[in-house]
Amino acid sequence: MVRASFSLMLSFIAVGGVGVLLSAPYIGVATVFMMAVEMMVMAIFMVAFMMNPAGLNPMQMVHQHRLSIAAGVLAFVGLSAAVLMADLPADPVAEDKRVVFDLGLELLGPSMLIFETAGVTLLATMVGAVILSSRQGRYGPADQGARPPGLSRGGEPAGRQPTETGGHHGHGHGGHDHGGDDHGGHDNGGGHDHHHGQDDEHGHDHGNGHDHAQGGHSA
Repeated sequence: MVRASFSLMLSFIAVGGVGVLLSAPYIGVATVFMMAVEMMVMAIFMVAFMMNPAGLNPMQMVHQHRLSIAAGVLAFVGLSAAVLMADLPADPVAEDKRVVFDLGLELLGPSMLIFETAGVTLLATMVGAVILSSRQGRYGPADQGARPPGLSRGGEPAGRQPTETGGHHGHGHGGHDHGGDDHGGHDNGGGHDHHHGQDDEHGHDHGNGHDHAQGGHSA
C-alpha cells in the first residue's frame, strides 16, 4: 500500500506538471500541494500505524500480475497515441488576467485572518483526534473496546468483563493501611494473608497489621 501511495503521488505530480504546461500554474501547484503531499502524509501514517511495518510477514495484494501489467501497458500506449494523434487547438490564457497574483493578494490581504484560522482549526482537529484515540476513555482503554454502563445505577457494566490483574494485591494493601479499623481491617488483613502468604517480606509486614487489627477487634 505504501508503494501504491507513492505511485499515486507521482501521478499527481505529473498532473500538476501538465497544468503548468497548459498555462495554468495555479492549478498545477495546487494539485501538487493538495494531492501529492496528501499521498506522502498518508504513506507516512501507513508506516507508523500499520500492523506489520517491518515487512516480516509479506502479503501479496495483487493476485493477477500478468493481467495487471498488460492492462497498464495497453492503457499507457492508448493514452500516448491519443495525445500524439489528437489535434488539440491552442487556447492561451489572456495576458491581462493575473489569476495567481489576485488569489495570493486576497489570501494574504483581506482574507488572511480567515485563511490562518482555518489552518489552526485543522491542526487542532488533528491533534484532538490523536489524543482522543490514544488516551484511556470513560469506559476503559480505547484499544480494548468500550464498556457500556450497567442496566441499573451502580450495577455491573454490561458486555464482556476484562480480566482483573492485581486486584487482590490492592485489596491486601487496603487492609494494611486501615488496620486500625475494627472490622474492615480484620477482614482485609485476612484477605491479604490468604493471597500473599508466599511473599516473605509482605507476609511479615502485613501479618503485623493483621495481628494489630485482631487486637483492636478484641478490645
